[in-house]
Amino acid sequence: MDRKTFLQSLGLGTLMAGAAGLSALEKIADRSGRTDRMPVLFLGHGSPMNAIEENEFVRGFRAEASRLPEPKAILCVSAHWYTRGTKVTAMDMPRTIHDFGGFPQELYQVSYPAPGSPSLAGTTAELLSPLLVEQDHSWGLDHGAWSVIKHLYPQANVPVIQMSIDYTRDALYHYELAGRLSALREKGILIIGSGNIVHNLGLVDWANLDRTGYGYDWAMEAREKINNWVTEGDFNSLIRYREQGKAINLAVPSPDHFLPLVYTLGLKKGGEQVSLFNDVLLAGSLSMTSVRVG
Repeated sequence: MDRKTFLQSLGLGTLMAGAAGLSALEKIADRSGRTDRMPVLFLGHGSPMNAIEENEFVRGFRAEASRLPEPKAILCVSAHWYTRGTKVTAMDMPRTIHDFGGFPQELYQVSYPAPGSPSLAGTTAELLSPLLVEQDHSWGLDHGAWSVIKHLYPQANVPVIQMSIDYTRDALYHYELAGRLSALREKGILIIGSGNIVHNLGLVDWANLDRTGYGYDWAMEAREKINNWVTEGDFNSLIRYREQGKAINLAVPSPDHFLPLVYTLGLKKGGEQVSLFNDVLLAGSLSMTSVRVG
């Protein structure tokens, strides 16, 4: 189902871009140096320890990176920047944020010194106009971004900005908002959503924290349903996830880790292939499932 048909089926209109947003779209389309359309990724980032461990998931990230065109820059929507309103990082050199506790000192010593891109932040804001997007100079790169991007581009030579998730808005709003960023894909920008599809920390089996391929019955049910919706293009069910029964609501007790998936799917163009990788449950109530569009 394409975007127009989907929104019509819900009886809802799209968000309308204002004159500034249309101008930004035209500006990008008219620039020289056209590139092939970049894929879009959703990365199941899991534990911050994935930043420094060697395991099947980081090998999956690296394998996927080897199949990507070289991006000009990255825009990341991370589960860990959850704000009132929408913000984009606009500093030249974003700091590495260690937004977690109780981990080995080695993890806190990791720095990912990728440059930022104030120009990409500005263009992103223009594309989303008339929505007011705050140009942020205090956040940086949280672990939802750097802990996975460091495996894609270990030399930290690709500029990275983050866009926050407005916690006052529902999934349909975020799906529509993502579509207004699609012009960035045509200009070599890699857009990444980072979260976890099945993510219930309150029900983690801590005695089996490193046990991969292990999920509670409800987690296995939720994984199967969501994976099918993703690969079959049933984004209506995904966006209405709160209506899909107990297993899905246990898998998604809060929207923060799920909405980055909605952003990724909101950027899908008609006819594009969707594939899964790192599709593994662990610790009973988590999944590392990752998605590539295009």
